[in-house]
Amino acid sequence: MNKLSQLREMTAVVADTGDINAIRQFTPLDATTNPSLLLKAAQQAEYQPLIDDAIAWAATQAGSSSEQTGLCVDRLAAKIGNEILQIVPGRISTEVDARLSFDTKATLERARRLMDLYAQMDVAPERVLIKVASTWEGIKAAEILEREGIHCNLTLLFSFAQARACADAGVTLISPFVGRILDWHLQNTDATGFTKEEDPGVQSVRRIHQFYKQHGYQTTVMGASFRNTGQIEALAGCDSLTISPNLLAELAADEGELPRVLSADSASGKTAAAISEGEFRFQHNDDAMAHEKLGEGIRKFVVDQVALEDQLKARAAQSATAAEIAQ
Repeated sequence: MNKLSQLREMTAVVADTGDINAIRQFTPLDATTNPSLLLKAAQQAEYQPLIDDAIAWAATQAGSSSEQTGLCVDRLAAKIGNEILQIVPGRISTEVDARLSFDTKATLERARRLMDLYAQMDVAPERVLIKVASTWEGIKAAEILEREGIHCNLTLLFSFAQARACADAGVTLISPFVGRILDWHLQNTDATGFTKEEDPGVQSVRRIHQFYKQHGYQTTVMGASFRNTGQIEALAGCDSLTISPNLLAELAADEGELPRVLSADSASGKTAAAISEGEFRFQHNDDAMAHEKLGEGIRKFVVDQVALEDQLKARAAQSATAAEIAQ
């Protein structure tokens, strides 16, 4: 078997893309999107009818122009998610607006709205994961959402403090970012490269995975943001890995042996002490890499969210002009 087939025997493989053709090609269990991936997906011909639908629907809703734009983005995200769910047998992850990352109440409202949009398309709630940034406020929102039966994927996770707080909150899944951790260490240390065993992103996920299994947490660990297949191979056996199409293709083309690295055999049943808000904030901010990468990740998602909104507003304006001319 190729390495992708071997990986599937020990790890849930998730497609890190909104490209519906790539999802059809690699048939992953789940798929995950974010504002950056939605912005790319919105350029594809297959999604143009969904964009027109989202624009037309949002125009019928109450609210200001900016509120309608927000509704349009969420409708498009749910529509694209629903299309992906026609292909994957598992779940789709859909992200809350990153500008709400430090607002628990607003995150709750947006997450519930996304779930309502999916419900209108008869999508079962267990097939959707709401993605929320792993800030303290985001984790607290996810804790409430999980109690309501809305399952969450905590993203932009870089520190062990974030992982501990997510486990305490009982979230369904976390997405520790392997590649971005590596990026920071290459940019901010004297290192020019790492072996896959020494890779700081790999080591971070291995630590979190071991901690979760040792203490019996049910939260799924899904490694994300990979830069090369070596990082993926070093995490074989992790609960789940979300992988971009180009790296899925590399794994599918590699006929080498892929040994299991991680397992759940270390469970002790001993409960770990919960992390307090003060401990979380200090420990996370004491980790320069995690502090900088969380802020940078939120800012990048906001840039792409705004770009997507601008694209939808321009498309709506063109449609309105065409309708006026037709009259």
